[in-house]
Amino acid sequence: MVLVTGGTGLVGSHLLLRLLQDNIRVRAIYREGSNLKWVEKVFWYYTQNAAELFSQIEWVKADLNDIPALEASFLNIEVVYHTAAFISFDPRRYKKLQKINTEGTANIVNLCLAKKIKKLCYVSTIGTIGKSMNGTMANEDSEWIERDTNVYAITKHAAEIEVWRGIQEGLAAVIVNPGVIVGPGFWGKGSGELFTIANKGYTYYPPGGTGFVSVNDVVKIMRYLTDSAQKNERFILVDKNLKFQEILSLIAKELGKSQPTKQLKYWQLQIGRSIDWAVNIFTGRGRRITKSSIKSLQDRDLYANDKIKNVLPFEFEPLSEVIRFCSQKFKEENP
Repeated sequence: MVLVTGGTGLVGSHLLLRLLQDNIRVRAIYREGSNLKWVEKVFWYYTQNAAELFSQIEWVKADLNDIPALEASFLNIEVVYHTAAFISFDPRRYKKLQKINTEGTANIVNLCLAKKIKKLCYVSTIGTIGKSMNGTMANEDSEWIERDTNVYAITKHAAEIEVWRGIQEGLAAVIVNPGVIVGPGFWGKGSGELFTIANKGYTYYPPGGTGFVSVNDVVKIMRYLTDSAQKNERFILVDKNLKFQEILSLIAKELGKSQPTKQLKYWQLQIGRSIDWAVNIFTGRGRRITKSSIKSLQDRDLYANDKIKNVLPFEFEPLSEVIRFCSQKFKEENP
């Protein structure tokens, strides 16, 4: 039996669908307050027997820091996919990020060791890969430096260290480092916000860029790595390195909106940061534009995918097709 943490997220929901279509018994962890219907909604994007597949999931309510509940979810489990994470770039939420992302991963690793799990697949982030320098592509061996790094990436880097610690203690594990994951649904967060932003037809775009990959490719690679003999390695999952103008233009075109033509200047980003700070003070919604996020919006980061392509015989799904599919679903849900 397979255990999936973070089953109600973008990656987790797509992973559950893939596992069920492969006739694998799955148990999924969810937190109190999570909307399980979002998972079934994702299933309906791809199949007409969504309800039947969804009913096969064994759901367990457990927090990553609730050891008794977490331990119970490991009963009869052989493989673990750890996709759960708290995503925020607000420095004031560092302790919560550390509690969930770092300590929660340590708990998963400890239980994998105690329960003699055959394999762990941990979903990290491209943010824990070292920066590309002087136009060269960053790879899995590029040096990671904490300076100017957002708090989310800092806690995910610490979580990776917990996985490596588990590997040293005998755990078979693989780590994947996806770029920005593009997939349908979840329009209010993650890559889903790109569709929401593009739909507004803004004229301006951020100056930088980063790596992008489809959610289905991430899931396919995770399944392959877990079933294969590959272990104790990390893999960058990026299909294309695109400028933010390029990705927003592709989405805007599919949505039938005007494409962005003006690059945001540094001073404009700083004004946005100040406004974001003020809004946070009065609403408490959390910071969205920070010093580190401005730097990431300015930088053009390039990532190599040679390592995964050398071990996995498959071609990445064209991002243009993924964006077309996601845009179609966005328009259906936001007429």
